[in-house]
Amino acid sequence: MPREQSKPVLPDEFSIAHSDINQFYLTDETEAVRDLLSLARTTTQLSDKIQATAFGLVTAVREQIKQSNSLNRFLQEYDLTSHEGVVLMCLAEALLRIPDSDTMNVLIAEKLKSGDWQSHLGESDSLFVNASTWALMLTGKIIKPHVETVNKPSEFITKLVMRLEEPVVRSALKTAMRIMSRQFVMGRTIEEALNRAQAGIDNTVYYTFDMLGESALTSDEANRHLHAYETAIQIISGHTELSTPLHKRPGISIKLSALCPRFEYTQRQRAVTELSKKLLVLAVCAKNAGIGLTIDAEESDRLQLSLEIFENIYLSESLGDWQGFGLTVQAYLKRGMHVLKWLDKLSGSIGKTIPVRLVKGAYWDTEV
Repeated sequence: MPREQSKPVLPDEFSIAHSDINQFYLTDETEAVRDLLSLARTTTQLSDKIQATAFGLVTAVREQIKQSNSLNRFLQEYDLTSHEGVVLMCLAEALLRIPDSDTMNVLIAEKLKSGDWQSHLGESDSLFVNASTWALMLTGKIIKPHVETVNKPSEFITKLVMRLEEPVVRSALKTAMRIMSRQFVMGRTIEEALNRAQAGIDNTVYYTFDMLGESALTSDEANRHLHAYETAIQIISGHTELSTPLHKRPGISIKLSALCPRFEYTQRQRAVTELSKKLLVLAVCAKNAGIGLTIDAEESDRLQLSLEIFENIYLSESLGDWQGFGLTVQAYLKRGMHVLKWLDKLSGSIGKTIPVRLVKGAYWDTEV
């Protein structure tokens, strides 16, 4: 591990240990919204410019969707603003984690019977989407047949599909989930993800890679994840053009919970000490590899710890003037704006840029 050098001495107002960020953890929601609205006030000229820019972005995205593949159209029809879209996303997420067939059957039955699939039939101009809707309607009848009267056409369909067995449904859904997963997961390995990313590169999309997985439960697991991150950084470096600006190069996102089995506030001293050492190793590795490294967001009760660790690494002289060390900030947090203000002050005090990835929210937990 690199030997830690002395850190710049900051006034107390910049230290996360002395910041007032946490007092907004459970602040009154009305008060929080009122503060945000006061910051959102703009002049008429600026408001018009914002509206014109937003209109242009939405128009371009809609045009892109029209020209996109069938899966994109499917996801547009069953987006997360609809009950059915939520059902499908929950199902996709859950099926990846269920080890036995019996539990899988129960989950499929419970989720699919709750959807109003018929309302989506014919709503899309895509044959793929309409065919998928029919499949979902029939699947619902396979699992929970429902015939209101005996002399209706639906009875014929019900009897027909009742001849099929649930494993058929399960197999079909698992296949559909694999197709959907390619929309959200770039690859099973870092090499596969890099190749897929470069195959579709168009100079408008920038990638940062993250390894999917659960938190480390043991020190051995944490050390394996550390080694995996080091290996991934070296592989990404081999696919990077150093002549490209740093923020446009592929980077890596780090989950702190993957590097320490006790990443929790009750184990604050251990977590901050252990993770600061490991993260410094990875940050120096990323700096030498010429790529950016970002700390990923996790549950809101870990924010304080994440900021302490971020500060430790950001102030390390081992990183010199490298400006690739970034942080993900969850916008839905009541502390989100205060975190951004603190980062702005911290960056200004040292004179190094802090890359920030702003997300709506990676975890939907005690904040709601």
